[in-house]
Amino acid sequence: MPETRVLSPDAKGLSQAADLLRRGALVAFPTETVYGLGADATRDDAVARIFEAKGRPRFNPLIAHLPDLSAVARYAVLTPLAERLAQAFWPGPLTLVLPLRSGLSPLVTAGLDSVAIRLPAHPVARALLQAFGGPLAAPSANPSGRISPVTARHVLDGLDGRIEAVVDGGSCAVGLESTILDARGDIPVLLRAGGLATEAIEALGLTVDTPKGGRITAPGQLASHYAPRGRVRLNAEAPEPGEVWVGFGPCPGAALTLSETGDTTEAAARLFHALHEADALAGPGGRIAFAPVPETGLGRAVNDRLRRAAAPR
Repeated sequence: MPETRVLSPDAKGLSQAADLLRRGALVAFPTETVYGLGADATRDDAVARIFEAKGRPRFNPLIAHLPDLSAVARYAVLTPLAERLAQAFWPGPLTLVLPLRSGLSPLVTAGLDSVAIRLPAHPVARALLQAFGGPLAAPSANPSGRISPVTARHVLDGLDGRIEAVVDGGSCAVGLESTILDARGDIPVLLRAGGLATEAIEALGLTVDTPKGGRITAPGQLASHYAPRGRVRLNAEAPEPGEVWVGFGPCPGAALTLSETGDTTEAAARLFHALHEADALAGPGGRIAFAPVPETGLGRAVNDRLRRAAAPR
Protein backbone atom coordinates (compact mmCIF):
# COMPACT_ATOMS: atom_id res chain seq x y z
CA MET A 1 0.00 0.00 0.00
CA PRO A 2 1.29 3.52 -0.75
CA GLU A 3 1.88 6.11 1.96
CA THR A 4 -1.14 6.91 4.12
CA ARG A 5 -2.93 10.11 3.06
CA VAL A 6 -3.48 12.91 5.58
CA LEU A 7 -6.88 14.53 5.07
CA SER A 8 -8.07 17.87 6.42
CA PRO A 9 -11.06 17.97 8.79
CA ASP A 10 -13.06 20.26 6.48
CA ALA A 11 -15.97 19.36 4.20
CA LYS A 12 -13.68 18.31 1.34
CA GLY A 13 -11.48 16.09 3.52
CA LEU A 14 -14.49 14.48 5.24
CA SER A 15 -16.13 13.80 1.87
CA GLN A 16 -12.93 12.08 0.70
CA ALA A 17 -12.78 10.08 3.93
CA ALA A 18 -16.42 8.98 3.64
CA ASP A 19 -15.87 7.91 0.02
CA LEU A 20 -12.85 5.82 1.05
CA LEU A 21 -14.86 4.16 3.82
CA ARG A 22 -17.68 3.27 1.41
CA ARG A 23 -15.09 1.50 -0.75
CA GLY A 24 -13.95 -0.65 2.19
CA ALA A 25 -10.87 1.40 3.07
CA LEU A 26 -9.50 2.13 6.54
CA VAL A 27 -9.57 5.76 7.72
CA ALA A 28 -8.32 6.95 11.11
CA PHE A 29 -10.17 9.89 12.64
CA PRO A 30 -10.11 11.90 15.87
CA THR A 31 -12.56 11.45 18.72
CA GLU A 32 -12.54 13.26 22.04
CA THR A 33 -10.88 10.17 23.58
CA VAL A 34 -8.24 8.86 21.12
CA TYR A 35 -7.94 8.46 17.35
CA GLY A 36 -10.09 5.60 16.05
CA LEU A 37 -9.37 3.34 13.08
CA GLY A 38 -12.62 3.41 11.14
CA ALA A 39 -14.10 0.86 8.76
CA ASP A 40 -17.62 0.18 7.49
CA ALA A 41 -19.06 -1.91 10.33
CA THR A 42 -21.49 -3.67 8.00
CA ARG A 43 -18.79 -5.13 5.71
CA ASP A 44 -16.86 -8.25 6.68
CA ASP A 45 -14.00 -7.43 4.32
CA ALA A 46 -13.55 -3.90 5.66
CA VAL A 47 -13.70 -4.94 9.33
CA ALA A 48 -11.28 -7.83 8.68
CA ARG A 49 -8.75 -5.28 7.46
CA ILE A 50 -8.83 -3.56 10.88
CA PHE A 51 -7.60 -6.77 12.51
CA GLU A 52 -4.97 -7.19 9.80
CA ALA A 53 -3.67 -3.62 10.00
CA LYS A 54 -3.51 -3.60 13.81
CA GLY A 55 -2.43 -7.22 14.31
CA ARG A 56 -5.44 -7.46 16.64
CA PRO A 57 -6.75 -10.79 17.99
CA ARG A 58 -10.12 -11.60 16.38
CA PHE A 59 -11.65 -12.65 19.70
CA ASN A 60 -11.35 -9.03 20.84
CA PRO A 61 -14.60 -7.18 19.90
CA LEU A 62 -14.78 -3.68 18.45
CA ILE A 63 -16.83 -0.57 19.25
CA ALA A 64 -19.44 0.51 16.71
CA HIS A 65 -19.60 4.32 16.43
CA LEU A 66 -22.91 5.93 15.47
CA PRO A 67 -23.92 9.54 14.73
CA ASP A 68 -27.02 9.83 16.94
CA LEU A 69 -29.34 8.00 19.30
CA SER A 70 -31.94 7.24 16.61
CA ALA A 71 -29.41 5.05 14.80
CA VAL A 72 -28.78 2.81 17.82
CA ALA A 73 -32.07 0.89 17.57
CA ARG A 74 -31.11 -0.46 14.13
CA TYR A 75 -28.23 -2.43 15.58
CA ALA A 76 -28.88 -2.87 19.32
CA VAL A 77 -31.58 -3.00 21.98
CA LEU A 78 -31.57 0.17 24.05
CA THR A 79 -32.45 -1.11 27.53
CA PRO A 80 -34.08 1.18 30.13
CA LEU A 81 -30.71 1.47 31.90
CA ALA A 82 -29.00 2.31 28.60
CA GLU A 83 -31.59 4.99 27.83
CA ARG A 84 -30.90 6.61 31.19
CA LEU A 85 -27.14 6.55 30.66
CA ALA A 86 -27.45 7.73 27.06
CA GLN A 87 -29.57 10.72 28.03
CA ALA A 88 -26.97 11.71 30.63
CA PHE A 89 -23.69 11.06 28.80
CA TRP A 90 -24.15 10.71 25.02
CA PRO A 91 -22.53 11.98 22.93
CA GLY A 92 -19.37 11.56 24.97
CA PRO A 93 -16.63 9.23 26.26
CA LEU A 94 -19.00 6.39 27.22
CA THR A 95 -19.46 3.04 25.45
CA LEU A 96 -22.46 0.85 26.28
CA VAL A 97 -22.57 -2.92 25.75
CA LEU A 98 -26.11 -3.75 24.59
CA PRO A 99 -28.06 -6.75 23.26
CA LEU A 100 -27.33 -7.16 19.56
CA ARG A 101 -30.03 -6.86 16.91
CA SER A 102 -28.53 -7.32 13.43
CA GLY A 103 -26.93 -5.49 10.54
CA LEU A 104 -23.31 -5.49 11.71
CA SER A 105 -20.48 -7.73 10.60
CA PRO A 106 -20.03 -10.54 13.16
CA LEU A 107 -16.36 -9.58 13.25
CA VAL A 108 -17.38 -6.39 15.08
CA THR A 109 -18.94 -8.38 17.93
CA ALA A 110 -16.43 -11.28 17.85
CA GLY A 111 -19.45 -13.56 17.42
CA LEU A 112 -21.09 -12.45 20.69
CA ASP A 113 -24.80 -11.69 21.09
CA SER A 114 -23.94 -8.20 22.35
CA VAL A 115 -22.40 -5.11 20.79
CA ALA A 116 -20.43 -2.15 22.15
CA ILE A 117 -21.91 1.18 20.97
CA ARG A 118 -20.64 4.74 21.30
CA LEU A 119 -21.75 8.18 20.12
CA PRO A 120 -18.58 10.29 20.02
CA ALA A 121 -18.74 13.99 20.90
CA HIS A 122 -15.82 15.21 18.75
CA PRO A 123 -17.20 17.45 15.97
CA VAL A 124 -14.94 15.87 13.33
CA ALA A 125 -16.00 12.35 14.30
CA ARG A 126 -19.67 13.36 14.26
CA ALA A 127 -19.32 15.09 10.88
CA LEU A 128 -17.57 12.04 9.41
CA LEU A 129 -20.29 9.69 10.70
CA GLN A 130 -22.95 11.93 9.15
CA ALA A 131 -21.05 12.11 5.85
CA PHE A 132 -20.55 8.35 5.79
CA GLY A 133 -24.14 7.61 6.74
CA GLY A 134 -23.60 4.34 8.60
CA PRO A 135 -21.91 2.67 11.56
CA LEU A 136 -18.12 2.72 11.82
CA ALA A 137 -16.19 0.02 13.64
CA ALA A 138 -13.31 1.88 15.23
CA PRO A 139 -10.78 0.61 17.74
CA SER A 140 -7.83 2.83 18.60
CA ALA A 141 -5.69 3.58 15.54
CA ASN A 142 -2.46 1.91 16.65
CA PRO A 143 -0.80 -1.51 16.37
CA SER A 144 -2.52 -3.88 18.79
CA GLY A 145 -1.22 -3.68 22.34
CA ARG A 146 0.82 -0.53 21.75
CA ILE A 147 0.31 3.03 23.00
CA SER A 148 -2.98 4.59 21.88
CA PRO A 149 -2.72 7.59 19.50
CA VAL A 150 -3.90 11.05 20.49
CA THR A 151 -2.55 12.90 17.43
CA ALA A 152 -2.49 12.14 13.71
CA ARG A 153 1.30 11.89 13.98
CA HIS A 154 0.95 9.04 16.49
CA VAL A 155 -1.35 7.24 14.02
CA LEU A 156 1.20 7.56 11.23
CA ASP A 157 4.04 6.43 13.49
CA GLY A 158 2.26 3.10 13.97
CA LEU A 159 0.15 2.53 10.85
CA ASP A 160 1.63 4.54 7.96
CA GLY A 161 1.34 2.43 4.81
CA ARG A 162 -1.12 0.00 6.45
CA ILE A 163 -4.22 2.21 6.15
CA GLU A 164 -5.52 4.49 3.43
CA ALA A 165 -5.94 7.77 5.30
CA VAL A 166 -6.07 9.70 8.56
CA VAL A 167 -8.19 12.79 9.16
CA ASP A 168 -6.00 15.23 11.10
CA GLY A 169 -8.23 16.85 13.70
CA GLY A 170 -5.48 17.89 16.09
CA SER A 171 -4.92 16.54 19.59
CA CYS A 172 -7.64 14.61 21.44
CA ALA A 173 -9.02 16.53 24.43
CA VAL A 174 -9.86 13.66 26.82
CA GLY A 175 -6.84 11.63 25.76
CA LEU A 176 -8.05 8.34 27.26
CA GLU A 177 -10.35 5.68 25.79
CA SER A 178 -14.03 5.66 26.64
CA THR A 179 -15.47 4.15 29.79
CA ILE A 180 -17.27 0.89 28.91
CA LEU A 181 -20.39 -0.18 30.82
CA ASP A 182 -22.41 -3.35 30.33
CA ALA A 183 -25.95 -1.93 30.25
CA ARG A 184 -27.84 -5.09 29.36
CA GLY A 185 -29.28 -5.51 32.86
CA ASP A 186 -30.59 -3.23 35.58
CA ILE A 187 -27.19 -2.36 37.11
CA PRO A 188 -24.26 -0.88 35.13
CA VAL A 189 -21.19 -3.14 35.12
CA LEU A 190 -17.83 -1.43 34.61
CA LEU A 191 -15.93 -3.34 31.92
CA ARG A 192 -13.27 -0.65 31.36
CA ALA A 193 -12.50 2.52 33.26
CA GLY A 194 -12.06 5.45 30.92
CA GLY A 195 -12.78 9.05 30.06
CA LEU A 196 -16.03 9.20 32.06
CA ALA A 197 -15.36 9.02 35.80
CA THR A 198 -17.25 6.42 37.87
CA GLU A 199 -18.29 9.20 40.23
CA ALA A 200 -20.27 10.87 37.42
CA ILE A 201 -22.21 7.66 36.83
CA GLU A 202 -22.84 7.19 40.54
CA ALA A 203 -24.14 10.77 40.72
CA LEU A 204 -27.20 9.52 38.80
CA GLY A 205 -28.04 7.38 41.82
CA LEU A 206 -26.66 4.22 40.21
CA THR A 207 -24.38 1.66 41.83
CA VAL A 208 -21.61 0.59 39.46
CA ASP A 209 -20.85 -3.13 39.67
CA THR A 210 -17.72 -5.06 38.65
CA PRO A 211 -17.75 -7.98 36.16
CA LYS A 212 -17.90 -11.60 37.27
CA GLY A 213 -15.70 -14.06 35.39
CA GLY A 214 -12.89 -13.51 32.91
CA ARG A 215 -14.66 -13.70 29.54
CA ILE A 216 -13.81 -10.84 27.17
CA THR A 217 -17.05 -9.02 26.30
CA ALA A 218 -15.70 -5.59 25.32
CA PRO A 219 -12.54 -3.93 23.99
CA GLY A 220 -9.69 -3.00 26.32
CA GLN A 221 -9.93 -6.05 28.60
CA LEU A 222 -6.66 -7.73 27.59
CA ALA A 223 -4.20 -7.93 30.48
CA SER A 224 -1.31 -6.51 28.43
CA HIS A 225 -2.22 -3.43 26.43
CA TYR A 226 -1.18 0.20 25.74
CA ALA A 227 2.46 -0.91 26.01
CA PRO A 228 5.61 1.03 25.03
CA ARG A 229 8.67 -0.81 23.73
CA GLY A 230 10.46 -0.78 27.08
CA ARG A 231 9.56 -1.99 30.57
CA VAL A 232 7.24 0.05 32.79
CA ARG A 233 7.52 0.37 36.59
CA LEU A 234 4.64 1.81 38.59
CA ASN A 235 4.29 3.77 41.84
CA ALA A 236 7.87 5.01 41.58
CA GLU A 237 8.66 7.66 44.19
CA ALA A 238 12.02 8.24 42.48
CA PRO A 239 13.75 6.91 39.35
CA GLU A 240 16.26 4.09 39.37
CA PRO A 241 19.45 4.51 37.30
CA GLY A 242 18.67 4.53 33.59
CA GLU A 243 14.90 5.04 33.99
CA VAL A 244 12.81 7.77 32.39
CA TRP A 245 10.71 9.04 35.29
CA VAL A 246 7.22 10.40 34.61
CA GLY A 247 5.93 12.45 37.53
CA PHE A 248 2.54 13.30 38.98
CA GLY A 249 2.32 16.31 41.27
CA PRO A 250 5.60 17.70 42.67
CA CYS A 251 8.36 15.42 41.33
CA PRO A 252 11.61 17.41 41.09
CA GLY A 253 13.89 15.94 38.45
CA ALA A 254 11.19 14.06 36.54
CA ALA A 255 11.83 13.97 32.78
CA LEU A 256 8.10 14.32 32.07
CA THR A 257 4.92 14.85 34.04
CA LEU A 258 1.31 13.76 33.82
CA SER A 259 0.27 16.80 35.86
CA GLU A 260 2.49 19.12 37.86
CA THR A 261 -0.54 20.16 39.93
CA GLY A 262 -1.73 16.61 40.64
CA ASP A 263 -4.89 16.91 38.51
CA THR A 264 -6.19 13.49 37.41
CA THR A 265 -8.17 14.93 34.48
CA GLU A 266 -5.00 16.56 33.14
CA ALA A 267 -3.16 13.28 33.76
CA ALA A 268 -5.71 11.41 31.63
CA ALA A 269 -5.32 13.91 28.79
CA ARG A 270 -1.52 13.70 29.05
CA LEU A 271 -1.13 9.93 29.58
CA PHE A 272 -0.63 8.69 26.03
CA HIS A 273 1.36 11.79 25.07
CA ALA A 274 3.67 11.01 28.00
CA LEU A 275 3.91 7.32 27.11
CA HIS A 276 4.90 8.18 23.51
CA GLU A 277 7.44 10.76 24.70
CA ALA A 278 8.89 8.51 27.42
CA ASP A 279 9.13 5.62 24.95
CA ALA A 280 11.15 7.82 22.57
CA LEU A 281 13.44 8.98 25.40
CA ALA A 282 13.96 5.46 26.77
CA GLY A 283 14.56 3.84 23.39
CA PRO A 284 14.10 0.14 22.55
CA GLY A 285 14.53 -2.00 25.66
CA GLY A 286 14.63 1.06 27.90
CA ARG A 287 12.83 1.55 31.20
CA ILE A 288 10.07 3.96 32.20
CA ALA A 289 8.90 4.68 35.75
CA PHE A 290 5.62 6.38 36.70
CA ALA A 291 4.97 8.23 39.93
CA PRO A 292 1.89 7.15 41.94
CA VAL A 293 -1.50 8.41 40.73
CA PRO A 294 -4.47 8.38 43.16
CA GLU A 295 -7.43 6.07 42.50
CA THR A 296 -9.94 8.92 42.33
CA GLY A 297 -11.79 10.52 39.41
CA LEU A 298 -10.03 9.74 36.12
CA GLY A 299 -7.07 8.47 38.15
CA ARG A 300 -8.75 5.04 38.11
CA ALA A 301 -8.64 4.95 34.32
CA VAL A 302 -5.06 6.27 34.23
CA ASN A 303 -3.95 3.51 36.61
CA ASP A 304 -5.87 0.89 34.62
CA ARG A 305 -3.91 1.84 31.48
CA LEU A 306 -0.61 1.97 33.36
CA ARG A 307 -1.15 -1.49 34.89
CA ARG A 308 -1.83 -2.91 31.43
CA ALA A 309 1.20 -1.11 30.00
CA ALA A 310 3.35 -2.67 32.75
CA ALA A 311 1.87 -6.18 32.46
CA PRO A 312 4.05 -9.07 31.23
CA ARG A 313 3.81 -9.48 27.44
